[in-house]
Amino acid sequence: MLGFPCNQFGDQEPGSNEEILEFATSKFDVNFPMFSKIEVNGDGAAELYKMLKDAQPGEGETSDITWNFEKFLVNGTGDVVARFSPMVTPEEIAEQLDNFR
Repeated sequence: MLGFPCNQFGDQEPGSNEEILEFATSKFDVNFPMFSKIEVNGDGAAELYKMLKDAQPGEGETSDITWNFEKFLVNGTGDVVARFSPMVTPEEIAEQLDNFR
């Protein structure tokens, strides 16, 4: 699991990278790598998210990320094999991993 903070959704990540990391680790016990804050939609979207959205465009009218905590599953060879809504938990994804092997 990798985390990419983004402040494009309701101004939920207004702090610095250090402040975001402190909040995530102290409030939610995050123990996976957190990267620098990025944009995931629009002209300033990070190349990583352009690639993820191209590979798994989602089910809406647009491939845009809908909210923080939207998730992508990438297999061991780098293929983007699934996209999950923000409400799907990591535990629910873990239960489905055999479907993507």
